[in-house]
Amino acid sequence: MHSWLRHICVAAVPGAATPLAEGLIQELLRFFQLLGHTVQSAPDDRTDVILTSARFGEPVPWREALLFSARRRFGLSHMPTLYTLVHVPSSAFHRLLDHFQVALAKEPPDPGDYVFPGLAPQAYRVLWEQSRRGGPILALERLVQAQAKSIRVLLAVGDERPEAVYHFDLVGAYPRSDAQAHDFYEDIALRIVTTVSTSEVTYHQTVGTPIPQDLWESLSTPASMCVAGQHLGERGFFTEMVRIADLVRVPAVADAVAEQYSEGCFATWEPKLSALIATVTGSARPVDKGKITENDLAVIVGVRPDKRGALVRPVEGRGEVFPSSEAVEMMDMDSELPTIELGPAWGISSPVPVVRSKLHGHRGIAAYDPRRVEFVPMDAPYYYYPVSCATGAQALGIKAAFARSEALRAPDDPRQIVFTILPGHGVVLAEKWVQGKAPFQVIWEAMDAGYLQVCSSIPQGPMQYTLGPDGLMHLRAETDPIVQRLR
Repeated sequence: MHSWLRHICVAAVPGAATPLAEGLIQELLRFFQLLGHTVQSAPDDRTDVILTSARFGEPVPWREALLFSARRRFGLSHMPTLYTLVHVPSSAFHRLLDHFQVALAKEPPDPGDYVFPGLAPQAYRVLWEQSRRGGPILALERLVQAQAKSIRVLLAVGDERPEAVYHFDLVGAYPRSDAQAHDFYEDIALRIVTTVSTSEVTYHQTVGTPIPQDLWESLSTPASMCVAGQHLGERGFFTEMVRIADLVRVPAVADAVAEQYSEGCFATWEPKLSALIATVTGSARPVDKGKITENDLAVIVGVRPDKRGALVRPVEGRGEVFPSSEAVEMMDMDSELPTIELGPAWGISSPVPVVRSKLHGHRGIAAYDPRRVEFVPMDAPYYYYPVSCATGAQALGIKAAFARSEALRAPDDPRQIVFTILPGHGVVLAEKWVQGKAPFQVIWEAMDAGYLQVCSSIPQGPMQYTLGPDGLMHLRAETDPIVQRLR
């Protein structure tokens, strides 16, 4: 388990439920108590988690959904993390996955395959795109979240007794707690504790004087970032932005969750500014990471002393622009790595981080060439109890993984790309400085050559790479047999 887990307070608020769901919630509450956590009779300002339930296939009216009403209903000063338990019979679960598998094969998509109660008319596009990214289970995940009006869903599969519980979140994770395991309820509880023991690191601050417009226009990096976005987009690294209004009609959505979110971000070092030029957050306004402009870039100059966000320097003539939620992890990972000195061939004499460019995406790596690419694993607890996007825990885990990189600690190491896998989430790639190459060019050329094989499948738990007869290291991951059958 993670060393930073803390004591939490949990309150159950009854919702529509089957007998299986009611029994599962009661057992969960018992295990929270056994693990030393506090179970409350009703939410108050100490509450970390509200646990409720909803019926599968029956949309929760948005005015009744706790995601939008809990603060008002219970007089809370903050909104606790909401978990909604949804029970689906085994036959319905398998039938829907098979349905989405067939629907996925149609291009263009048939809107009639995606007509479900509670969804917006244009939801078919979101479900189709999401299933292209992560398979039929991701389409099912978005359907359940939209109907339950809840981001975090515990999908309990089974008839009279649970067979498994899937853990759904905003980025599309679906790790599985197996009911046949002796620690079934403990595993569910610990996954919830892990989630709420972390904190977001998205409280970015603007610092320093604005970068003069003539200096900004003289830099080659902003234009290189736009070119890199095009190259990565053409290779299918980024998926379409998810707009909540395209999935479900909820007038109050802006008060509870961002109206949209984009998948992936990237950044590269600018020596003249001693700063990272990074893509902006997609939660504030729509951003297609494959078609960015210079107005979609932010300048990161450091990390707040309390680690709660990044320090951002403004550009003259532009409004306040903040980077993606992964800004802290991208900046802070350099603190444990060496710096190098750029020579005259670069046109500037300057110390720079050994990592030139960083790429974060909701993708997996199916295989890689170990002569050219290095894989650095996260610490073991991250594979059993994954953490959430944009949290300090994720940033710490990423920094620790890259700090162990042999290729980065020895700048002369011929491997120019290093990556780690975030279970249930995606991949973080780091690229070294290579003379004659534009930012991210080493990465996209490795993709083209087959040295770095990007895939849509993201490990949801323990994984490893093993050497194949082709000389490549191939992904081997613990896979849910149901998901594996559909793939």
